[in-house]
Amino acid sequence: MPRPSRKSPACTTGTGGTRWLWWAARPARTRDQEETLMKIGIIGAGNIGGTLTRRLTALGHEVAVANSRGPETLAALASEAGARAVTVSEAPRGADLVVVTIPENRIPDLPPDLFRDAPEGLIVVDTGNYYPRQRDGRIEEIEAGLAESRWVEGQLHHPVIKAFNNIYAQHLGGNGRPAGTPGRIALPVAGDDPKAKAVVMDLVNALGFDPVDTGGLDESWRQQPGSPVYTTDKDAEGVTRGLADAERQRAPEWSATSDSPGTFEAPA
Repeated sequence: MPRPSRKSPACTTGTGGTRWLWWAARPARTRDQEETLMKIGIIGAGNIGGTLTRRLTALGHEVAVANSRGPETLAALASEAGARAVTVSEAPRGADLVVVTIPENRIPDLPPDLFRDAPEGLIVVDTGNYYPRQRDGRIEEIEAGLAESRWVEGQLHHPVIKAFNNIYAQHLGGNGRPAGTPGRIALPVAGDDPKAKAVVMDLVNALGFDPVDTGGLDESWRQQPGSPVYTTDKDAEGVTRGLADAERQRAPEWSATSDSPGTFEAPA
C-alpha cells in the first residue's frame, strides 16, 4: 500500500460530509448486484485497510476487519463503517475474499496456518508494497528480482491477487467516479487465477475505478513502487501504457542499502 501523502486522507477525516458523499453516490442495486455481495475480511486497518473497510461496507458487503493489536482497538472504525471487528485468525472464516494490507516486513508475523483451512476458491488480495529503505529493510528474494506479491504469496501459502497498491488512500476513498467518466482513475490488477482476478476487477469498478489487467502475478512488478503507474492516478489508457513502459530493474531509491531501513522522512 502506498505511503500516504502529508494531506489528511479524505476517507479518515471522520467528517459527516465525507461519509455522505460516499453514500449519496451509491446507486440503487440490481438483483444481479445483490447476488454478488460478499463476505470480506480485511487484515490491516491502516490507511488502505481503513478506507476499504468504509468503502466496501458502503457498497453493501459484509466486512470483518482485524489488526495486530486486537478487535478492541477497532471499535471506533467498526462502529463508523458498520463492520465487524475480529482477530486476525477470524478474518478469513466464512469469507469470500480477504484483503491483506499490512507492511511487507510484518507479513511473516501472520499466523502460519492463517489460510490452512480456507475454503476452496477463497480470494486473497495483497495491497502491499516493499519499502526497503523507508520501513521494511532488506528482503533478499525481492532484492534478487522476485515480484513483491509473489514473495507475499509464498509467505501466506495461498495464491494472491495484487491490487490497490498504487493509489493513495485518500484518493481511493474520495476519487472514485462512475464508469464512463472521462479521466476516470484506473487501477492495475495482477494475478494467476482468471476467475479470482475478474472478481477483484469487478470490485475495483464498483469502487469507482477502471480496472486494468496487468497479467499474471509475475508481471505485478509493473505496478510496484517506482513504476510509471505508481501513485500517478492515470486513466485506463495511461495505465496500460505505463505498464508496458515499466522497467524491471529496481531503481536505487527502491532498493535496500547496508543501512536499511531508515524512515520515510529519512530513508537509509
